[in-house]
Amino acid sequence: MDKFRVIEVKESVLADNDKTAAQVRKALKEKNVFLINLMSSPGSGKTTLLVALLNLLKSKLKIGVMEADIDATVDAKTIEEKTGVKTIQLHTCGECHLDAKMTKEGLEGFGVEGLDLVILENVGNLVCPAEFDIGASLPMTILSVPEGDDKPLKYPLMFKVSHCFVFSKIDAASYFNFDIKKAEESILRLNKDAVFFPLSAKTGEGVEALADYIYSEVKKYQAHK
Repeated sequence: MDKFRVIEVKESVLADNDKTAAQVRKALKEKNVFLINLMSSPGSGKTTLLVALLNLLKSKLKIGVMEADIDATVDAKTIEEKTGVKTIQLHTCGECHLDAKMTKEGLEGFGVEGLDLVILENVGNLVCPAEFDIGASLPMTILSVPEGDDKPLKYPLMFKVSHCFVFSKIDAASYFNFDIKKAEESILRLNKDAVFFPLSAKTGEGVEALADYIYSEVKKYQAHK
């Protein structure tokens, strides 16, 4: 019996994507630009957290933000208006993720010369973005308290491929049955090198710790030639 063709196509697509991701990673390293791939479900608080982080980091680092969405420009406008940081909107034209080729095109159109850090806010979902390496220096995933602590069990790939995990909206923890320790243990079974940041962008709790971590990672990256 012939092999199932869809599997062959997917393998080919992912292999091509990985080659392009390696090119993106190399080009960014040559310019000493650190790229964060920020992933999460819709409504997890990505944009709100970004505003808080950018306002803490923009005096220390030269930053650019790429907002990816299927359509609309709401998030990009919010970032630019509330932080003043250079921002561009990427439309995926129906795709539920960015792949390395889209990211490469976006970076080239954006222009990263002179930047220390680019944060890419990926399309909101916990499935498709996890499948595509985009050449990021740091894959980061947000899991919000209202989503539940079982998401690492339901969407394991996302929690395997990321390195930094943010538990957002912890100010609402008393209203939801979210066990941070349980979530951490589930992720560590998938990813022993995971680091965790419980925080609330609304109250500011924990945001400075994440900002300090990002700053430290950027500086380590830039120091390593």
